[in-house]
Amino acid sequence: MQLVRETVSAEKWGEARNILAVRLDNLGDVLMTTPALRAIKESEPRRRITLLTSDAGAAAARYIPEIDEVIRYDAAWVKSVWQAPSLSGLRCLSQLTEGRFDAAIIFTVYSQSALPAATMTWLAGIPLRLAHVRENPYQLLTDWATEPEPDTTIRHEVRRQLELVAGVGFTTSDDHLSFELDPAEQASAMDKLDEAGIDPARPFIVVHPGATAPSRRYAPAQFAEATRLLAAHTDHQLVVTGAIEERQLVEAVRLHGARGAVGMSGQLELGELAAVIARASLLIANNTGPVHIAAALGTPVVDLYALTNPQHTPWRVLSRVLFHDVTCKYCYKSVCPEQHHACLREVSAQRVAQAALELLDTIEQRRDNVLPLPTRRAPVHVPGART
Repeated sequence: MQLVRETVSAEKWGEARNILAVRLDNLGDVLMTTPALRAIKESEPRRRITLLTSDAGAAAARYIPEIDEVIRYDAAWVKSVWQAPSLSGLRCLSQLTEGRFDAAIIFTVYSQSALPAATMTWLAGIPLRLAHVRENPYQLLTDWATEPEPDTTIRHEVRRQLELVAGVGFTTSDDHLSFELDPAEQASAMDKLDEAGIDPARPFIVVHPGATAPSRRYAPAQFAEATRLLAAHTDHQLVVTGAIEERQLVEAVRLHGARGAVGMSGQLELGELAAVIARASLLIANNTGPVHIAAALGTPVVDLYALTNPQHTPWRVLSRVLFHDVTCKYCYKSVCPEQHHACLREVSAQRVAQAALELLDTIEQRRDNVLPLPTRRAPVHVPGART
């Protein structure tokens, strides 16, 4: 990646101590930016990082040791469930001005424009400003990387942000995601599991059927069928998790899924959910925030991966990414524009169960300190099911 630099030297960036990191989308996006934040911090340990992010993204900040402070702002130019009032932008601008930042780095997916955030950082008087851009930003940015995606390349989201900060001299040898568990929340999470009927001392699998975007949700009936097939071939306990507003979804998967599965909708705070995922043998989920939490904590993942964006697969973790290839892939839509949802609907429950069993076998083989072998289990057979 070639950085375009107008008047600023790498030395100036090296001298910056008070840095604003702008990541205005969701929790998973913030987590995938943590290796880049680590690169900023490692280059100068005395450096302070303030994260400007949405309410959803801010939920993760207290678990990310690289972040010193958070400014919350649900921006009007970023897809959100909240309607951003215009006055909130003025309040945010005031906070940015009062922060007296030395530099701002704007992190975006390639379908977003960095210029609205760049305008705010320019108006706040932040002297160094970096982002990916397609058009000439003129004075809005002091440094920028010409946007190569998707025309000439497509990088994983983690790699994209690492390369952006490397352009001004910030690097790290550790590109894993950050998430630091809270001991008190770990204890309360285990208590809640026990109260719900899951023995934390015995192996269990977490199934998380929700996602913010309908286009990224595997059908509840297919989730349920996958848990039934899985339960027939393993003695792992099954816990179905979700937010309070996903209670109906969680209960549908639990009631129609494996006998003995436990539903926990709205019972776990974010840190507690992370603690449950960390203790689990495996996570089965749509491509959503808990997948990136699992990646940060090293919990293997079966990822039901809707082909809305190719850049958000589980990072640096044992995983199986399941999808059905479609001509309409990479649509970047929250609702399937073709209304067939084929990239997920055509993934059979049999494939999901088989992927989970293969991962469990791989984990067992690694635990026994032997080389990975082909799965020892016969394929799960469902009459008439498509694979």
